[in-house]
Amino acid sequence: MSDANNTENVRAGLSRTESLLLSSLSEKDKTTFGLKDIVSELKCSYEYAKVLANNLTRKRWLIILKRGTYLIVPLSAGVKSQYTEHEFVIASHLVSPHYIAYWSALNFHGFTEQIPFTVFVATTKRAKNREILGIRFRFVTLNERKFFGFAATTIGRNKVNVSDYEKTLADALDHPEYCGGVSEVAKCLWNAREKVSFEKVLRSAERMGNSVIVKRLGYLLEILNIDTDEKLISKMRVVISPGMSVLDPNMPRKGSYTTRWNLLLNVSKETLEAWRRGFC
Repeated sequence: MSDANNTENVRAGLSRTESLLLSSLSEKDKTTFGLKDIVSELKCSYEYAKVLANNLTRKRWLIILKRGTYLIVPLSAGVKSQYTEHEFVIASHLVSPHYIAYWSALNFHGFTEQIPFTVFVATTKRAKNREILGIRFRFVTLNERKFFGFAATTIGRNKVNVSDYEKTLADALDHPEYCGGVSEVAKCLWNAREKVSFEKVLRSAERMGNSVIVKRLGYLLEILNIDTDEKLISKMRVVISPGMSVLDPNMPRKGSYTTRWNLLLNVSKETLEAWRRGFC
């Protein structure tokens, strides 16, 4: 069947009320809205607002982000509704509180050229991973102690929380598995070396209460020969815990040990620096 005849994927026409609603919301620069916004715009009942939203979703003028929250598909998307809002903006409407983190934040800050196929979102809430408009959203639940170090960033007409430089690296060292592995984190540390304060990364790690972050940070700074104040290295060695931790939690627990950083080195130095052959 040709696209011209495939009416299931073509947007249906708007009623006068539906057109009025979308025009009014558009004039106010609202790309996302809730049922209360419909009630406010049309001075209608909550039940009627739900019926209207369902109709617009069925006609492919709206995309459901979560229950009661919708994304407007603009006219520029064409009759087939081929459109996507920036994935970070969508993420900001899926859970609250939130901040864009891990591999997504590393790419956003320019620490890696790798574009993850998943948007990683940190939150204190339990949220189910989901896919919207072909984009996968992965929610990582943090305790209150770890939920800090982010700021509102303007994306288009929207404000989205994104972790700052130092917290992004601390989070990556906390969970390399959400960043493509410790080799990718090593590359990001190298790329970030002139932009970040490793003293601040250490302070973030201490506030997060995870000594493994400091172990991984210290080891990688030394193995990559990143110029670091010796006083900072000494301070890091003082605060690490005595037990052995694993360098990369996604890799098999086998390899050599370093007592200097109390780490099981389950990723070789050659693997950690493999990216250098492509970029240096």
